[in-house]
Amino acid sequence: MATLNEKKTCSERMENFRRFVWNPETKLFMGRTVINWVWISLYYLAFYVVMSGLFALSIYSLMRTVNPYEPDYQDQLKSPGVTLRPDVYGDRGLQIYYNVSDNKTWEGLVTTLRTFLTAYTPAAQHLNVNCTSDTYFIQETFDGPNKTKLSCKFTSDMLQNCSGITDPTFGFPEGKPCFIIKMNRIIKFFPGNGTAPRVDCTYVGEESRPLEVDYYPVNGTFSLHYFPYYGKKAQPSYSNPLVAVKFLNITRNVELKIVCKIIGAGITFDNVHDPYEGKVEFKLKIED
Repeated sequence: MATLNEKKTCSERMENFRRFVWNPETKLFMGRTVINWVWISLYYLAFYVVMSGLFALSIYSLMRTVNPYEPDYQDQLKSPGVTLRPDVYGDRGLQIYYNVSDNKTWEGLVTTLRTFLTAYTPAAQHLNVNCTSDTYFIQETFDGPNKTKLSCKFTSDMLQNCSGITDPTFGFPEGKPCFIIKMNRIIKFFPGNGTAPRVDCTYVGEESRPLEVDYYPVNGTFSLHYFPYYGKKAQPSYSNPLVAVKFLNITRNVELKIVCKIIGAGITFDNVHDPYEGKVEFKLKIED
């Protein structure tokens, strides 16, 4: 019993460990012969080579089934979302409040519009082509540079009085502000069923009350030649078409709730679970 409980000194423990690592009498390295270590190393080398090969093969097989131009699953996007510029979010959604007499309250809104439209200058659109057709721009082949599809130009001057060219303040100081409506992209989406979808802005809950607006382009339509969209890889220079809305008779010092809907076949705007599907609602208050 005394022998079993006898404590070894540090030097004895180091000697035992040294003999475990290399035993000169049995020629064992960590309990195995050199040839055993060679076979074990070869086994694990082959094992991990095979596993790596299987993993690489599975990734290669998966990538061969993926279409680089179009997502395999996009059934959740049946109708496009709609966004507004300038976009100022408050506690309860989009809220645009400003005072015509205080330029500090609307200069930020004007800057937002200017910044947004920099992507629609002629220089920014130089890779795109001029389109005049009133039909869908269907492309079966890749006729663009570097195996891409062509995209139609949309320049800010098409927004006319809301382009920021003739009026750099977009009508904000006069109480007749411009807002820009953009419809989000959906790959291979054909809106309107052959008829160009259009924007229609009204007061929320007050359909009988007239809302005087000017739409740019004329009639507030999204021309069909901007559709379908083929994806970022196929159309790297694609720009969403825009519709500008200029409000002309906004009552001062009153908070108004306005909704702008996209009217067209295949576009829904009554989804209670998504307030931005097919429409955009916002609150507007202009003070003087």
